[in-house]
Amino acid sequence: MSGEHTDNEIVTNFLLNTCRPCQRTRHAVQAAVRCAQIATLHTLDDAEADVIPLTTGSVAEFYIEPMLPQVGDIDVMFHRSTMLAIPRGHPPPTQLPAEFSDHVKVFEIVDSDSRPGYVYLVLRYLLTKCTDDGTGRYMCSRYDTGNELYSPPSRRLNADTQSIHGPAVRTDHTPYLPVDEVLCIRCPSWPPQAADWPTRHRNYGWPESATVDRVVSNGCDVVHMAHRQCKQDEWESKRQWRLSFSRAEIVLLNSWMPVQQIVYHMLRFFVKTELLKDSDSSESFSNYHIKTLMMWACNMKSSTFWIGDVNLIGICVKLLHILSLWLTDTRCRHYFVNTSNLFYNCFDVKTIASQLMSLDKEWLSSWFVNNYLHKCSMLCVDSLSSLFSGVILPNAVSAVVDRRLNTALVDTWHDIDLAKRCITDRVFLQSLTVRSCVCWMTELSKTYAPLTVYFTADTFLHVACKISRTGFTDDLKDVLATIVRQFLSTRRHCSQLSSKLSLSAADLNTSELVELLQRSAVEQLTTYRQLEAQDFGSVATIVTTDFEALYAYKHGYYQRCLQLSTQNVHTLLYAVRMPDIATYPEFIQLLDDDTVSLRALILILNPGCRDIPANTYISQLTMSLYLMTQCQLKLGHSVTSLAQTLHYIEVAQRRHRADMTLNHLTLKLIKRKVLTRLSVF
Repeated sequence: MSGEHTDNEIVTNFLLNTCRPCQRTRHAVQAAVRCAQIATLHTLDDAEADVIPLTTGSVAEFYIEPMLPQVGDIDVMFHRSTMLAIPRGHPPPTQLPAEFSDHVKVFEIVDSDSRPGYVYLVLRYLLTKCTDDGTGRYMCSRYDTGNELYSPPSRRLNADTQSIHGPAVRTDHTPYLPVDEVLCIRCPSWPPQAADWPTRHRNYGWPESATVDRVVSNGCDVVHMAHRQCKQDEWESKRQWRLSFSRAEIVLLNSWMPVQQIVYHMLRFFVKTELLKDSDSSESFSNYHIKTLMMWACNMKSSTFWIGDVNLIGICVKLLHILSLWLTDTRCRHYFVNTSNLFYNCFDVKTIASQLMSLDKEWLSSWFVNNYLHKCSMLCVDSLSSLFSGVILPNAVSAVVDRRLNTALVDTWHDIDLAKRCITDRVFLQSLTVRSCVCWMTELSKTYAPLTVYFTADTFLHVACKISRTGFTDDLKDVLATIVRQFLSTRRHCSQLSSKLSLSAADLNTSELVELLQRSAVEQLTTYRQLEAQDFGSVATIVTTDFEALYAYKHGYYQRCLQLSTQNVHTLLYAVRMPDIATYPEFIQLLDDDTVSLRALILILNPGCRDIPANTYISQLTMSLYLMTQCQLKLGHSVTSLAQTLHYIEVAQRRHRADMTLNHLTLKLIKRKVLTRLSVF
């Protein structure tokens, strides 16, 4: 290849410019969905126990978004509110976080001397919350059960969708990513097995003291998993547990510089794509070894190693050479429990070590050009991917980078739109509970804050829909109270909830309460539109009064609806991008009979089309045209006015894709209505 730039420089510049900060929306919302499901659907042998989930793994650890996906699954840990663990010899706690129940079993962590990092659990105490004095303190009584080691009850698997992956149960959720769920027991204290970590000598100040304090204050977890050499032992395999530092790793990886996260992504991609492509070692050599390598490197390398004269390929080569030495010595020290060795003589270390040691910058940079950059180019239009040949590679890279930078906001908007659809879909399919609402609001607040506003509106409509069918049950009262409380505690930018909703809901009859919930939902949906327009109005045409117009039409305020919808049609008619409106049952209550009938007709003709967005969502333009036309007909507008509307409808028909079934049916319906009225004239 000729030109001023080497492959090394091209790869570095490409990754630095295309690995952008991510909103953590699409995958994070899927994680929120699963957290909500876990919080309500797990079969427990303890009726008093709540299940408290936590998103871990790549979704929680990465704050960069490369062009090639780095999230292959969703990782969720969950612990019970009726159990906790403490290090051996530690006194049981007298205060616990609010997530714990009134009665809590306390297990003592007993070290496994020959297996560092692996432990046993012995039930020692029972904590009972003092409810009389209002202090929230717990009283402790000792369990007299001897030294019986605890093993969790076995969990039944669905053979069609679930499998065991280490300590995790993997569930496939087509078309979503698979989910790995790990049962754990919380240990609020930092374990003595990692006692040296907080005070370990750090030459270059990573992690800084505030980060260390935060890590230690989070404690750790224990997960049910036996040491590799103990898995065949029936007794050990049931009773051995492993210390888990997932909470610490989330904090540490989020404290990395962007270049460190990019290098971690590159190493993971290379190992998975090249190093293990023909190997049976994937169970013995995994992302966790790469993560461990990176954490030690961040600990031991100065900032100039990462950001002096940034050379991503050079950094990767040096780290892979270190990994080669580890493999040769079959020694990989656990980052927290440094007496624990993560390598075992169970895969071909000599072959892999030799491969890694032979790497140089020229070979690795060429490998990334052929295996990474080319794949990225395939995500672009053909005219860009065809540039990846011969001497014009720098031009191709520059074109892809420019495209990536120019579409950053559009891509984020699409991700948030998918997240919003996921929320609507899941709320419709799964009844909300107090537990799931807390999970939803907690997780969504970590992604894109306005999604909590959207979820609140969706919940109001969901509760209104349920009340219409079953009445205002105690469960629905709890859900409504929880969502209002959670919303007010997590919101950042939103209008106040209706004070009447939060204070007087219990005093209203059913129809009044349904009406109040619908009106409150419209208020929140309007707020969400305003926030959406504020953040993405430069890349999409977003009118903010579509739900107000719907509400006005539903209640017979035709002049107000006509005013709003006409303005919206003029704004949206030639828009390139615009939001949609869901037609799931929660939203159907805002629509009129004709629109509901069209939606039902589609489902009758093809029941399987429910999961196709083109059949369940209607664009802002189509809905605005529908409302405008209906109001004109009801208000007796002139031939001239209707003729202009007919022109708008024909323009909209051309601007919607052929597969947008619900939009085209709606446009055909109002076109026929206009033509019928015109024929009368």
